[in-house]
Amino acid sequence: MSIAKPQLINIANLPNTIISIRLITRNELPQLLSLYQHLNPADAPLPDEHILQSMWDEIINDPRLFYIVGDNAGKLVSTCNLAIVPNLTRGARSYGIIENVVTHTDYRKQGLGTQVLRYALNIAWQQKCYKVMLLTSSKREETLRFYEQAGFKRGVKTGFIALPPEKS
Repeated sequence: MSIAKPQLINIANLPNTIISIRLITRNELPQLLSLYQHLNPADAPLPDEHILQSMWDEIINDPRLFYIVGDNAGKLVSTCNLAIVPNLTRGARSYGIIENVVTHTDYRKQGLGTQVLRYALNIAWQQKCYKVMLLTSSKREETLRFYEQAGFKRGVKTGFIALPPEKS
């Protein structure tokens, strides 16, 4: 799969619906932020518009950051992002990190999350990554099986998270 070439898929439960799996475009930030409400409805407030746009421009122009989306007739309905990290071990092969996997609640259980993850994995393999990591905060067995069915293996490594100290 070419990184720039969208992948078209049909949804069995939604007749005549074709979803394009592709990279996000610069002007789709508002839709992405709206989709993120299905990931973390009570997320922290975003910075001012000009700061946010500056951050987005930095992200969208970074050749190691990829935002993959599922697009239903111009509406973003699924996404994940992939960061490629340069590395000096494993033959100096990079590794990938996938975060912020979410599908709009109206489109779940249709295979869209799996498709955006597979698109991200294909990009990572094209970039010669030796592995791709994904963390989830979910403990639900259904969610963990979803990631396994998308190509991830459970129990290979142990993940740890450090959080900044709370302000008093």
